[in-house]
Amino acid sequence: MKQQKIAVIGCGRWGSFLAWYLRRLGHMVTLYGRKGSPHLEAFRQTRSNGLVNLEPDVALTDCLEEAVQAETLVISIGAQNLRRLMEELAAYPLDGRTLVLCMKGIEESTGKRLTQVVEEFTKASTAIWVGPGHVQDFTRNIPNCMVIDSRDPAVKTRLVAMFSGPLIRFYYGDDLIGNEIGAAAKNVIGIAAGMLDGKGLTALKGALMSRGTREIARLIQSLGGKEISAYGLAHLGDYQATVFSEFSHNRQFGECFIQGKPYGMLAEGVATTTALLRLGEKSGVELPICTAVSQIIHEKAEPDEVLAGLFLRSLKMEF
Repeated sequence: MKQQKIAVIGCGRWGSFLAWYLRRLGHMVTLYGRKGSPHLEAFRQTRSNGLVNLEPDVALTDCLEEAVQAETLVISIGAQNLRRLMEELAAYPLDGRTLVLCMKGIEESTGKRLTQVVEEFTKASTAIWVGPGHVQDFTRNIPNCMVIDSRDPAVKTRLVAMFSGPLIRFYYGDDLIGNEIGAAAKNVIGIAAGMLDGKGLTALKGALMSRGTREIARLIQSLGGKEISAYGLAHLGDYQATVFSEFSHNRQFGECFIQGKPYGMLAEGVATTTALLRLGEKSGVELPICTAVSQIIHEKAEPDEVLAGLFLRSLKMEF
C-alpha cells in the first residue's frame, strides 16, 4: 500500500497511539489536538506522553483546517464529544475524505450509533476501527486482532490494506450495527466487572461474560444487526482487554466506584449504559446487566443487593 496522508483527530492515549502506529507503517501523519490541550503541549515539548514517542516527522497541530487536508481522518475523541466535532468539521469540504471512528460509544442523549451522528453532517465515507488492544501492550510489540467495518465494501478493503501491519491483524466486519453496538456495550460489561472486583467477587466474571454476551446479542438482533456479532472481536473478543486488564478505564472505574474512591479518567461505559437502556426500552429487550450498572451508578442502589439480584435471578433455562 502506498504512503497515505492521514490526520488523527484526538491526542489522548489512544489517538496518540494511532498516530505512532500509522507513522510506523510509513504513512504521513498529522496529530490534531485542541488549542491548549495538555496532551498536545506535552508532545510539542518532548515528543512523548510517557506511552509513545512520536517521530520528528509526525506533524502536530491545533488547527482543524490543517488537519482536514488529509485524505483520511482517524477520529479518537470521547464519544459524547463527536457531535460537537462534526459541527466544526461540517464547515470544511469533506467530499472525498474517509472518516474512521476509533472510539467505542453510543450518543447518550439520542441513543444513536456514532456513524449515525456522522451521517447527520456529511456524506463522506465512514468506517469504524474497533476490537481489543491496549497501548501498553502494543508498544511492547504484543500483537492483537481488530475489525474494520463500513457500509462500503471498497472502503473496508482500502482501510484494511492501509492499516495492516505486524502489530494488528484486521478482519473485515460485515455488520456495522452489531459491531458498533458490541464495541460500545463491552465498556458497560467492563464497569460491571470492576464492580465485581471491588466486591471481591471476581469469580463471577465467567458468568458476567457469558450472560453479558447473550444480553448484547439480543439487543443487536432487535436493532437489525446480526446476533453472532456479539461473539466477535468487537464485543466478546474485547472482553480480555476490558473485563480483566489493569489498563481498562471502565473496569478501573467500576472497581473504584464500588470502593468509594475517585476515578478521574474517562469511562465511556457510564454514558453508554444510559444509551443502551434507551435502545433496550425502545426495542423491548431486557438488559439486566446494563440495568444493574445503571442502578448502582445513577440511582445509588445498594451494590450488594443489586449484584445478588443480578446473579441470583429466578430459575430459568440458560438459552
